[in-house]
Amino acid sequence: MGNSAVNDRWQKILDQVDGKRELIYEAAQTIWKNPEIGYKEWKTTKYLEGKFEELGYKLQKAENIPGFTAQLDTGRPGPVIAVIGELDSLICDGHPDADQETKAVHACGHNCQPAYLLGVAAAFAQEGMTDGMSGSIRFVAVPAEETIDLEYRSQLIKKGIISYVAGKIEFLYRGLLDGVDMAFMMHADTGGPHLIEVFDGCDGCITKHIEFEGKAAHAGVAPHEGINALYEASIGMQACNALRETFRDEDHIRFHPIVTQAGVAANAIPSVAKMDAYCRAAAVDVMIQTNGRINRALAASAAAFGGNVHIMDKPGNLPLHNSKGLNDLFARVSLEIFGPGSVHYGSWQASSCDMGDLSSIMPVAQPMMTGAKGTLHGKDFRMDDLERLCLNPARVISISLHELLSENAKLANEIVEGYQPVFASKEEYFEAVDAIAWDERAVVYNDDGSVLLRVK
Repeated sequence: MGNSAVNDRWQKILDQVDGKRELIYEAAQTIWKNPEIGYKEWKTTKYLEGKFEELGYKLQKAENIPGFTAQLDTGRPGPVIAVIGELDSLICDGHPDADQETKAVHACGHNCQPAYLLGVAAAFAQEGMTDGMSGSIRFVAVPAEETIDLEYRSQLIKKGIISYVAGKIEFLYRGLLDGVDMAFMMHADTGGPHLIEVFDGCDGCITKHIEFEGKAAHAGVAPHEGINALYEASIGMQACNALRETFRDEDHIRFHPIVTQAGVAANAIPSVAKMDAYCRAAAVDVMIQTNGRINRALAASAAAFGGNVHIMDKPGNLPLHNSKGLNDLFARVSLEIFGPGSVHYGSWQASSCDMGDLSSIMPVAQPMMTGAKGTLHGKDFRMDDLERLCLNPARVISISLHELLSENAKLANEIVEGYQPVFASKEEYFEAVDAIAWDERAVVYNDDGSVLLRVK
């Protein structure tokens, strides 16, 4: 740091953020040591609620799920900007820091996000920090970005506890993001030597829980009396793999299933085989079309054995399109704070995130901040440089907020007014994503002996 381009106002903000260094690092390390997966982040939520309340913030809690929001008003009218921090961890058995019981670990670096969120909130809570700014900042501690543990989330939906598997979508549905005009966050990354990467966007996905249904039988005495659900699943995966050569490179299609259950004893024909999977693509129509072809392959494989398959499709994420205006701002701020070589300009990524859903109705950005080592989502992932992972995001976000909301929020208003949303409202968005959901058995056996495949 120390670039001569930093002006006095910026320096005052940076000094406030840097003064919260220990608070930021403590939060990152505390949450790292207490990892929790999506919709189970109760310890993390309680910890952060206490910190925000100590700073004087009034919280809007999500109530029966983890997470909350806290809003800081400048006292002058203007847009509302959401700064987001994700709470959830992954499951990564074999990671040295994984919870011994749950196997949860922050192998994607989400623990860094609540840390910078807290740091920015603490800095702007100080007197005079919003001078010259208009509008509001909404700090959002959100659960369940990682789309894992789908059977558990399906149970939450059936119980009426949640309506959507992804946390930002659930927050949007519950009204916790009502009134927000734009949103951004930063994500941990490996690599370098650059400090920040801005990129075009990433895939959307449909989340799938698949249960092949067969018939149990003694594997040695009477296998002919059974219907092997594991074989149904195995042939189903091969059928889906055979589709891959028809995928166009520019569509960035990905399909990656895992088998989560396939029998309990080697001497019994499995009557149930369960799979979780994503279907990803760079465009919504391609995502839906490809998912339909995958469902046909799965249904045909079950029918080939005389079994069935229960397919539970849920809207995962829509494709993320990062706002060019916000990307340009983050790049400019980073270059002015950290100097030449600090910014890398990336392109399209085949990952998925629920920031994509927000990007369909408002301008968003999700830059990547380096400072981690190992492999994202891998057992060797670790925080290597807390300044780069946690303090730098707090610095860049704080200065960016100042730039967006200064001069009667001129820049923020320009970005909002120039944005072309996919959907005109959240109601229109939900109508579209709800149409993706499907929960049916896909094979129908008719009395006349014919077989019907019923897929979406």
